[in-house]
Amino acid sequence: MKERLQKILARAGVGSRRHCDALIEQGRVTVNGQVAVPGTKADPAEDDIRVDGSKISAAEPLQYIAFYKPRGVISAVKSPDPRPTVLDLVPSETRLFPVGRLDTDSEGLILLTNDGDLANRLTHPRYGHEKEYRVLVARHPDREQLATWRRGVVLEDGYQTMPAEVRFESAYGKGAWLRVIMREGRKRQIREIGERIGLPVVRIIRVRMGTLRLGRLKPREWRHLRPEEVRALKRPPGTVRPRSKRKKVFKRKGRRHSGKK
Repeated sequence: MKERLQKILARAGVGSRRHCDALIEQGRVTVNGQVAVPGTKADPAEDDIRVDGSKISAAEPLQYIAFYKPRGVISAVKSPDPRPTVLDLVPSETRLFPVGRLDTDSEGLILLTNDGDLANRLTHPRYGHEKEYRVLVARHPDREQLATWRRGVVLEDGYQTMPAEVRFESAYGKGAWLRVIMREGRKRQIREIGERIGLPVVRIIRVRMGTLRLGRLKPREWRHLRPEEVRALKRPPGTVRPRSKRKKVFKRKGRRHSGKK
């Protein structure tokens, strides 16, 4: 049965639907030797579908891995940069891609999966999934700085950020730890907001994506998601509450991996 090409590519683990849309728009996808265009439909059982000349394989079993990305690691499948990517640190025979990218200097929770539909649901702004961060700023914030961040800030390119939940967590020398919860995620958004309101950002740790929490994972550690965690991520926002931080995440042995070879 024919269906939209980006759905076929996402299900085959090529990337999220948005990424697959971009591949089609760039003319990098062919169907039976013809360059595909947006809106193209195909039947994966009958048609020859290729990305950059490589034939896509049949859909693989879906995998879901929570990973603590350390600083200095790139959130990409491949990169010309000599520094390691997230996939270099998580061994898998399945073709995975990162969901919820972090810039190289940031750290924390990233989901690695081959489920393109879930990737689209977690990253597309219209679904409104929350992302929670611990942010270390170089100065103690005043009330007006926090209020401005909460209301939304006009970035250098003119974009007005959405309202966010921002609260003071604790002092840290001359700086402070803040808790930031957002429903959007433009490139380096937190760092740019900090610069524009006079709170230079020193460190960013993502601790939650939707209902999925970083938990007790340490840098370079990873674990497979439990079935109930996957089901919770697939529900619309607001229908399930995030797991309490006080509940234990690891109840059985063998659920956490150091990632060390």
